[in-house]
Amino acid sequence: MQAAAEAFIAELKHWRDIRGKSQSKLAREVGYTPSYVSKVEGGQLPASEGFANAADDALQAGGAIRRAYRDIVKHGHPVAPHPAPSGEDSHTTNLIVEHEDTTLHYDGHVYRATQRRRLYNDSPDPVTRYLIRISVDRYPGDPERSNRHYRDNPLTWEEISLSASFDGEPLTWRVKHDRDAFKELWLLFDQSPLYPGESAWLEYSYTVGDDKWGSWFQRAVRLPTQRMSVHLDFPAEIDPTVWGTETTMTAEGGPLRTPIRRTEEAGRRIYSWSTDDPPLHARYRLEWKFRQRPDLEESQQVTETMPEASASERMRAVGVVQEGDPILAKTARRFDLPAEAEDARRVVAELVSACERAATVHVFGKGMGMAAPQIGIDRAAAIVRTPDGESITLFNPTIVEESPDADEQYEGCLSFFDVRGKVPRPLAISVEHTDIDGTERITIFERGLARLVAHEVDHLHGQLYRSRMREGVEPIPVSEYRGTGSTWQYSSK
Repeated sequence: MQAAAEAFIAELKHWRDIRGKSQSKLAREVGYTPSYVSKVEGGQLPASEGFANAADDALQAGGAIRRAYRDIVKHGHPVAPHPAPSGEDSHTTNLIVEHEDTTLHYDGHVYRATQRRRLYNDSPDPVTRYLIRISVDRYPGDPERSNRHYRDNPLTWEEISLSASFDGEPLTWRVKHDRDAFKELWLLFDQSPLYPGESAWLEYSYTVGDDKWGSWFQRAVRLPTQRMSVHLDFPAEIDPTVWGTETTMTAEGGPLRTPIRRTEEAGRRIYSWSTDDPPLHARYRLEWKFRQRPDLEESQQVTETMPEASASERMRAVGVVQEGDPILAKTARRFDLPAEAEDARRVVAELVSACERAATVHVFGKGMGMAAPQIGIDRAAAIVRTPDGESITLFNPTIVEESPDADEQYEGCLSFFDVRGKVPRPLAISVEHTDIDGTERITIFERGLARLVAHEVDHLHGQLYRSRMREGVEPIPVSEYRGTGSTWQYSSK
């Protein structure tokens, strides 16, 4: 019973962390008080079945939290586990990370991650331990599939082959949580504490096979950090390509603001990225694909050398939901902002990542857009990128006014990209939308930008451009379209 109750708490915390939600935020979503959630996670109160089911839904855990609760029930009536000793669950909040440097080395089958952090103790007390988490997600867009995968193929301590040191001295550790898809443990350096005002390098490495590691790596800034750097080291023969995205507390999402550098050396291709003074709670995500690995499954790789793949198949392969899926025919669920700001930021990060993937298989000369339903997320969020690279984020958008003047030009939709259709659109639209802080505003968009925005707003209201076309006009095959890579044309007046 005790082990099952602790495993439930670990699963709940894991998914809350993955989704970037505070205890208060989760409490609001599931209709419980923050105090209730805090006591459940602290082991002072047993969780109810209703709470477990609601938390699983709110955190999109794919049934993992429900199953952990059922494991408690199997052993009898749920009881609260013993609360952890004082401070046991607290992270060291008075540390400053002077430099975080990560190297991810891939040999064609196995990833080896090495993380080095230069820690400065800004507290009045010695620091004697540091909490780390090793977490994997093979299919980040499909939690049920990931959960099934790790139930059948759990992450094991043997394969991780963890090693750790503190200023060069080997460390021991104490396991806090041991789950199928994540391990959480305290690195212990009580024999040589980090005293107030001192700095030292903490380093740890672990191994995960590519059957369990997804083709992405993410860092979230949880402590004040002065510099962050990442190096991805791949065999050059598999022709890797890498891109990155970032999301901040304001829900601004887009490509990394500092460039990814590429070098080649001794048959290896190394991608390096760094940033100074990243803001707290910012999230940085690097993704990759291997263009010379036909042996890897389609859901992980997009093979550019497949001439038989249609435009729609290529978009499906990079994660774009295709026409016929019910999610494209319904009105997306609005955000309650600022209460759901964390959810909004997460969705924007996923949209930015999807746009980056799509841009690897097609040139978007007219700009591009992506709505959350197109990546399987039933929320009212979309991003639009202009031809000159400007990025626009829209939450809960609705067109409240249209200009009387309109024109008719070809559009393409990533959800049925094999055709292009001539669509009449107003030359200017006024769009009411919500900022991440809850402010309601109206923005006017004109010409090509108005067309891009209107297309995405339609998606959020369950409408595809086919329904906008004049009666009797049908889309043409993309092979007959001659406007790829060019901008829409407008008169100069």
